[in-house]
Amino acid sequence: LYFVEWIPNNVKSSVCDVPPTGLSMSSTFVGNSTSVQEMFRRVSEQFTVMFRRKAFLHWYTSEGMDEMEFTEAESNMNDLVSEYQQYQEVGVEVEYEEAYEENEGNGN
Repeated sequence: LYFVEWIPNNVKSSVCDVPPTGLSMSSTFVGNSTSVQEMFRRVSEQFTVMFRRKAFLHWYTSEGMDEMEFTEAESNMNDLVSEYQQYQEVGVEVEYEEAYEENEGNGN
């Protein structure tokens, strides 16, 4: 596995010896990967289609929400996707540089 240097101590683990009621054991994994951007991108695209059509919008505005809150949320989601994309590109660049350096060291 490759881990970027700007996130030190990026692996955490914990063990709880007490299983949930009715079960003999349980397991949970939480991970963060740039691949999650694809899911965020799909959600954003689906949201954009529905928001442009104002689908279901009346349910939220009738409860006091403003359309601007949706626009802001859409912008935040797009910023999140862009940030994950940026980190993915940096990771690819570093991997490429390391592979290049290894080949140079082997006389290739």
